[in-house]
Parts: sequence; structure tokens; C-alpha cells
Amino acid sequence: MSAQSLASIENWPVPTAAAGVVRADGTVLGSHGPVGRRFPLASVTKPLAAYAALVAYEEGAIEFDEPAGPAGSTVRHLLSHTSGLAFDEHRVMSAPGERRLYSNAGFEVLGEHIAKATDIPFAEYLRQAVLEPLGMTDTGLDGSPAKDGVSTVADLLRFAAEVQAPRLLDPRTVAEAMTVQYPGTKGVLPGYGHQNPNDWGLGFEIRDGKSPHWTGASSSPRTFGHFGQSGTFVWIDPDAGIACAALADRPFGPWAVEAWPPFTDAVLAELAR
Repeated sequence: MSAQSLASIENWPVPTAAAGVVRADGTVLGSHGPVGRRFPLASVTKPLAAYAALVAYEEGAIEFDEPAGPAGSTVRHLLSHTSGLAFDEHRVMSAPGERRLYSNAGFEVLGEHIAKATDIPFAEYLRQAVLEPLGMTDTGLDGSPAKDGVSTVADLLRFAAEVQAPRLLDPRTVAEAMTVQYPGTKGVLPGYGHQNPNDWGLGFEIRDGKSPHWTGASSSPRTFGHFGQSGTFVWIDPDAGIACAALADRPFGPWAVEAWPPFTDAVLAELAR
């Protein structure tokens, strides 16, 4: 990769942006911008929190189908935004499994559940279970496991390499996280409106046939990842064999809706060449 596609972030209407692409073996194919600068992640915090939940599952601290959150809800419901909890408040809006209600509150309940199960504050558990083993020394969580992470592109590429070729987890556990939970569930993808279905795995959004979407028109249906309201995203495209992380310091808005898909298409096209 010449990284010409990555350099197109210079055209984004943001003060500062950084981006990079990584293979499963950890080879960084290209990067552009200050990849060591720390940016607020907003909801890109969620995949990191979800990975810590997967570690807690493999350690036997939690089970996916044990009760957690509102009555009838489980860890699986919380991870897949089907617990019925409202977006940003601990209020039940629907029965578990009925609707895909994207919920920061659900991830906060999840963090509390894991902290209680492990007897370790969630931010510290995340550090011990995920960040430290992967060498993500510039990443941290100070607040909500839904949205208060801070990281760098360099660190997120380490994480994205791990997700593509797991070392901390059994690959079967990661495959479960990338499998649609409660197929056929309708919901709203923040910033993109109603999606039917609105497919999610365990903490990761799955592209499938969603339109409109923040990934590219050429992204495979198996692409999964997350974006954040702080102008951040990370996606992994198993068919292309790469992952991409981009961080910026302008809140998500129409600029991102316009800029991100052609950026992703350019990255995939450059890789294909």
C-alpha cells in the first residue's frame, strides 16, 4: 500500500485526523497523521469493553446467558443492544430481545456486572485483560465503558490485529462475537436511522446489507466494527483481510457521513491493486 488513500484524511474538514491499516499478523500496511496522539474514542470504547467481557467469559467469571440488567435480560442482551434499556438512561423501553435499542446504559450495566463478578473495577479489568497484554499503553478508560475511552491509532491497530487473529481469546469466542445476535431485530443505527434488520454481534456492529452505512460500498457484508460520536471508527473486513482505524477531533456529523464511505472504498481499492 502506498497509503495514498490514507492521506485523503487531509481533505476531511477536521482540525486533526490520523488513520492506519493493519493485517491480522500485525503488519501495518500504512498510516497517516499523528498515530501516537490520544483522541477521545466515544463509542469506539464499546468494542474494547466487549473484548474485556469476552475475556471474563473465557475466565469463567461470567456467562453470556446469565441474568444481567433489567428483568429477563442477560449479558448477551447487554452486549448486543437488546436488553431493552434506553440510550442514555437506566430506563426500560422494551422487553429483552424485542428491539435493537442502542444503549450506553446497557454497557454501563455490563461494566458494573463484570466488576462485581471479578471484584475488580471495570477500567482496571479492561487494562489487565486487554490493554496491557496487547501493549496498548496509550489507551485508558476513565468513566463509562460505553464512551469514555481514550486511545491512539497505533494502539487501535494493535487491537484490530488481535481481533483478526486472536491471541488473548479462543478464535471461536471471537467468531461468536462477530455473529449476528437475535437475527431479524429492527433498530436505529445512530446517525443513520432505522435499519431492518439492524444486525449486531457481541459489542460489534455487523455491516451485512445496511444502507446507508458508515463503511464503504465495497465493504464486505462480513465487515464489523464501531464508530464513535467523537469522529472515530474502527472496522475489520475479514474478506479483505485488513482492519482500519481512524480518529479525528471533530464530532460525528454530516461531514463524516460524506467522508467515511469513499475513504473506506479508496483504502479497499488501493489494497486490491
